[in-house]
Amino acid sequence: MKDYQVDKSIPIDRILVSILQKRLKSITEEMNIAMVRTTRSPILCEARDFVTGLYDYKGDMLEQKENLPILAFSLQPVCKYIIDYFGDDIHDGDVIFHNDVFSMGNQNNDVAVYKPIFWEGELVAWSAVKGHQADVGGNVRGSYNPRATEVWQETLRITPLKVYEKGVLRKDVWDFIFANIRLDIVAEDMRAEIGSCVVGERGIHKLMDRYGRPVFEAHKEFLFDSTEQMMRNELRSIPDGTYVGESYAYYDGKIPNSKYKIKVTIDVKDGTAKFDYTGTDPQTGGFMNGTYTSSASGTLLTLLQMLNPDIPHNAGLVRPVDIIIPEGTLLNAAYPAATTYGNHLCPNNADAIMRALGPVIPERVTAEWNEALVSQSTGPDPRKPDGAPFVDIYFMGQKGGSGGIYGTDGYDHIGMIDTSGGILDQDYEIFEQATPHLILEHELLVDSAGPGRWRGGLGTTASYKAGAEKMMIVTFGDGDVEPSHGSQGGGDGALNIIKIQYPGRDDWRVLKTKEIVEDVPKDTIYYQISGGGGGWGDPFERSPEKVLRDVRNGVVSSEAARRDYGVAIDTDSWTVDEAETAKLREAGWAD
Repeated sequence: MKDYQVDKSIPIDRILVSILQKRLKSITEEMNIAMVRTTRSPILCEARDFVTGLYDYKGDMLEQKENLPILAFSLQPVCKYIIDYFGDDIHDGDVIFHNDVFSMGNQNNDVAVYKPIFWEGELVAWSAVKGHQADVGGNVRGSYNPRATEVWQETLRITPLKVYEKGVLRKDVWDFIFANIRLDIVAEDMRAEIGSCVVGERGIHKLMDRYGRPVFEAHKEFLFDSTEQMMRNELRSIPDGTYVGESYAYYDGKIPNSKYKIKVTIDVKDGTAKFDYTGTDPQTGGFMNGTYTSSASGTLLTLLQMLNPDIPHNAGLVRPVDIIIPEGTLLNAAYPAATTYGNHLCPNNADAIMRALGPVIPERVTAEWNEALVSQSTGPDPRKPDGAPFVDIYFMGQKGGSGGIYGTDGYDHIGMIDTSGGILDQDYEIFEQATPHLILEHELLVDSAGPGRWRGGLGTTASYKAGAEKMMIVTFGDGDVEPSHGSQGGGDGALNIIKIQYPGRDDWRVLKTKEIVEDVPKDTIYYQISGGGGGWGDPFERSPEKVLRDVRNGVVSSEAARRDYGVAIDTDSWTVDEAETAKLREAGWAD
């Protein structure tokens, strides 16, 4: 690949720099709209479990639309890998697929499309889309296999692979890929990803047509440098020092009661930050392992939640940050380990980071978010003449609350910290069209949030009646083991639970995490609790008026108001009993 020499004599127009940054962001948003309008799987068009991005000719990030931040920050490493992989064999009209976790991918199900963008015969940029596909092969439909011990039991590995070459479809390659994937909808959704990349290509062409490459490259470099300086200034707001945090992940799907440590040492010095995960436990023998890309993306997005949200997201952002994750550890498993679970280690990683930085920047670190407990259902759809299979990730049930932070309560029903609110619920009607299930309940859960001066966000209850015979349920996550802990004296959120009740039975079967339950009969009731986030600060410092409002709104029960907040509520008159409240709080503070 020929390097481009930036013309340093071109005068920099700072207004144009801002215009280019906003326009690049706008193009990724247009790519996002194209995906929403053209994909068919509810995982993509409803939950929006995908990202779109633009990269320069070297693979450096120009901008991205972060429906799911952990995916967004995983696109740049693969783009650089693809450039190195193909070298000079990159041409106008090429389209490249990739999902391989051992060549910088983050998760097998997250399949990416990369399209090189040429202008006047030269490679000037890349457009890319990565989305969670409903199936990518392996032993289990849906490709989440808690029984896996190696990558081939999880997926069809797609190393950098051209499906279009110089604008011509490679039919043999296309047919080979989708002969190894169970669901026809995946091929249709990958076509949508290609189309979204074309939208990005058109946007870059218009920029080049208007400004020319020399002006674009000069202003791009200024934008990168400016963003780097902004990031360094933000990092300088964290006191220089070395900070250590630890957290745990639970049960690898193989060894009962197993527990694995995540350790991070954060060195902050003069506008730089180094995250070193030396001391993290070795990888597991099951599928509870991460990849470098998924773990490093989780590290970066957790850090960004503590900094100025207006920093542009381009290559300059990552220059002052160094992330070291030794190979062979839980967060960077060595080939050929099973790693599909890796994205779901991000909350545990985030806990370690926030425990490290909480004591030094307490007002910028949230209490812990609800730890994920996720399920996937799959089986034949009896409403279809051929009993065609469906696959559904039950997003309605997995989204707990975020942690409270100084000055603000947590968000209700937002989901895992690695999604940062990007994952949406399925529309109820679409859910019942895409699956044979019948929704019974989906609502916020009273008293699920950790109490605090600023409480956590609420979790939910969700249930459905299964409409398929011999359905399979797969569970993963570890939010049923450890709750979201409070910060600065705040309380913990509620634990998660998944349970099912077979037809004609009164008892419930509690499902453990990383379990495959087969032959689930029709009319089985599925029930799930996703807990709330942890609270921030002493609950007795929360104003009684806010507690009263929460009780009236069904967020907190009157019993919990008394027990956790020291506030006595008269529910007949909906007033605070000030005398009783003073006694309760005086006794609590004395304790």
